[in-house]
Amino acid sequence: MQATRLLLEEPVRLSTILTKTVEDPATAHVQALTKIIGTLGPESRDVETIENLLRAGMTVARFDFSWGTEEYHQETLENLKKAIRKTKRLCAVMLDTIGAELQIRNRSEKPIALRAGEKVVLTTERPGVEATAEVLPINSANFSKTMNVGDTIFLGQYLFTGSETTSVWLTVDKVADDEVVCIPKNSATLTGALFTVHAAKAQMAIPTLTERDLQILGTWGRRNAVDFISLSYTRSADDVRECKAQLEKMGELRQTQVFAKIETVQGLLNFDEILKVSDGIVLSRGNLGIDIPPEKVFLFQKMALYKCNMAGKPAVVTRVVDTMTETPRPTRAEATDVANAVLDGADAIMLGAETLRGRYPVITVKTVRRIAGEAERVFNQEEHFKKAVKYVGDPMTQLEAIASSAVRSAMKVGACVIIVFSSSGRAARLIAKYRPSMPVLVVVIPKLSTSNLRWTFTGAFQARQCLIMRGLFPMLADPRHPAENVSSTNESILKVALDYGKAAHIIKTRDRVVVCQKLGDSCVVKIIELD
Repeated sequence: MQATRLLLEEPVRLSTILTKTVEDPATAHVQALTKIIGTLGPESRDVETIENLLRAGMTVARFDFSWGTEEYHQETLENLKKAIRKTKRLCAVMLDTIGAELQIRNRSEKPIALRAGEKVVLTTERPGVEATAEVLPINSANFSKTMNVGDTIFLGQYLFTGSETTSVWLTVDKVADDEVVCIPKNSATLTGALFTVHAAKAQMAIPTLTERDLQILGTWGRRNAVDFISLSYTRSADDVRECKAQLEKMGELRQTQVFAKIETVQGLLNFDEILKVSDGIVLSRGNLGIDIPPEKVFLFQKMALYKCNMAGKPAVVTRVVDTMTETPRPTRAEATDVANAVLDGADAIMLGAETLRGRYPVITVKTVRRIAGEAERVFNQEEHFKKAVKYVGDPMTQLEAIASSAVRSAMKVGACVIIVFSSSGRAARLIAKYRPSMPVLVVVIPKLSTSNLRWTFTGAFQARQCLIMRGLFPMLADPRHPAENVSSTNESILKVALDYGKAAHIIKTRDRVVVCQKLGDSCVVKIIELD
């Protein structure tokens, strides 16, 4: 299905393999169209490090609430804001919910050594029960009711790097009352204060949006008007609908987009319905790689990304360079994995432990960006364009026709950039759907509206939400210049956009630029050549 996504030009391509990639700090943020999401944490929360991450190409900052306090994450967010002001680089904020996650708390934080063949009991979490090599208290009162003899359980601090020293495989030997007796299949030493538990294919009676999640959304999320919610352990379309309903009640989060995180068999089986109601998809390959056979993982990734591409919804891939948590260079397999994710159609690559607690967060972002940039150069855009047009079918909507025409025109005339004027961001997202090989400069026109009860300002949200889609680079226009004007104000906004492109070193003299904008009741695509 995806074999034609790779375009090889012989012998030109072979001659470039030994050519060293030249780093240009001034254009780092546009050297790759694929976006990079970085998880901020202990090794990446000071202002200087975040500044370097932004310059390296990070466009979305992820805050994982499965650990840390609201105060801790707030301090990190304030540092992010300072870094944004210093670097003058836009960055969106993603809140990752806890969801139906099974956890074991190691309050003493002493290392726990488990030995292969020696029994360990998983029991209900209650006062006085500490985590040891013999007993592990779990945060689910109904855990034993969902387990059967012979089931497989995975346990570790971070799921899952494949390292036999940091995670353990358990087989259920006996189930009695609230205790599940297990036998480790490998020896491992668990460290840290929190271990994640994954019961393969088990259906836990834990809501996708927990009370703790609602509390975090209502306080931290609402106070900071987050751009994206990564809804952990999404199992059905109803989970997404419920999350959106809760956000609607919180006025400040009405514009927040919900990305469904697919990490269970249930989510996989309901993928089509989930895709319809969500704003984007996060493929959490760590947990999915446990629930489905290893030889099937690539097939799910290709299928899921293809469906996201055809629907025009952003897709995020996780767990690509795990070893860079400890090393400054990825393995050959990881480098290939990043490139294949790009060729398969990923909009963004999400980095977790690599930037959260890794020793080389900035180097990791630079490395992923360089690999993505190389993969984009051999991405078969023409084949993708044909598939997308065929999938949409006839007749197209007016906006879809304009978006596809803008991309086709840009490819035919060799434009260096596409400039699109938008208020809602919808036109920009449709252009991104057709995967142009050049950057798309999105000029977001702010709007001020009222419902008699309150004034609403839109524009900043829409600009930041472009930062997760492949190829889109947003800028906010002067709100006094509406995109629908036929007057010379549109020309002045265009001049600002062109100057911005020149400053970002993506537009040069004699370059051709494709402009997509609304004039009155009409949508116009025009080609200009710069003097």
